[in-house]
Amino acid sequence: MSTHSPLVFSGMQPTGGLHLGNYLGALRNWVRLQDEMPCLYCVVDLHALTVWVDPAELARATREVAAAYIACGVDPSRSILFNQSQVHEHAELAWIFSCVARMGWLNRMTQYKEKAGKNRENSSVGLFIYPNLMAADILAYKATHVPVGEDQKQHLELARDIAQKFNNDFGAPDFFPLPEPVITGPATRVMSLRDGTKKMSKSDESDYSRIALTDDADAIAQKIRKAKTDAEPLPDTEKGFEGRPEADNLVNIYAALSDDLSREQTIARFAGRQFSGFKNELAELAVSRLVPIAAEMRRLLSDPAEIDRILRRGAEAASEKAAPVLKEVKRLAGLIG
Repeated sequence: MSTHSPLVFSGMQPTGGLHLGNYLGALRNWVRLQDEMPCLYCVVDLHALTVWVDPAELARATREVAAAYIACGVDPSRSILFNQSQVHEHAELAWIFSCVARMGWLNRMTQYKEKAGKNRENSSVGLFIYPNLMAADILAYKATHVPVGEDQKQHLELARDIAQKFNNDFGAPDFFPLPEPVITGPATRVMSLRDGTKKMSKSDESDYSRIALTDDADAIAQKIRKAKTDAEPLPDTEKGFEGRPEADNLVNIYAALSDDLSREQTIARFAGRQFSGFKNELAELAVSRLVPIAAEMRRLLSDPAEIDRILRRGAEAASEKAAPVLKEVKRLAGLIG
């Protein structure tokens, strides 16, 4: 039986703007988890370096992501909020884990294959070994629970493998916990507004494929009204959504944004309605939920020095937790000092 106290760790890269999928699939659940156990939430800026990014843009995006966390309800007085590069223990532990992890494990990572594509020989070494750094992010704090999307579950499984192998290799069977995934909520996978078969993404060429957390009311409403649909009215049963990914996605978004209706209740409410009327109600709901977040982000970003202070305080608190873990890792591994 594990002796580790429950602890949450999660983070997002500061690349591109955060969008509705990030909010419904992750950020809103992070806020809820603050009521259940201690949490650390990180802006993983070292991960952003796996592909080239303009330095000024990286700094700007790091502050913007931190502002989004806070605007969505992550409370720096209750949870530890920081950016990864300020806590050196992440990088040090990642090197040790790169010596524990096996090449075969990393070769099986499907996300690397997708991101590197046909240009694999020209991709950075960091992109290949990035799952080792993700494992270090989690295990530097002996985190037990990690909110992840479906696309990151394989990396979390690798983190568990690394933890298990370290424990076995160095004769410390319960030193690192085997972190568990936390996947919650009715819209953990929000799809593109232009193609219901593809995940909503900040890398999509079309700005109309996603609703950014910085969008104003007019932009939100316009994107929803222009969202791809089909000619049929909304169905009255789950079976009626088969082969209709855009309808499925929009109903899922409505249910996730609503405080009052489940997906089943949403289907019952709009059964037989035309998309035009449904989209108007969805746009109104989305505006009511997201515009206050955008306004709070703008307020926070008007004072970047305060965001930097919040991140620095969080980094100091994070390092206090990670330092003794790394010290014991070094002792177990035979590293002096």
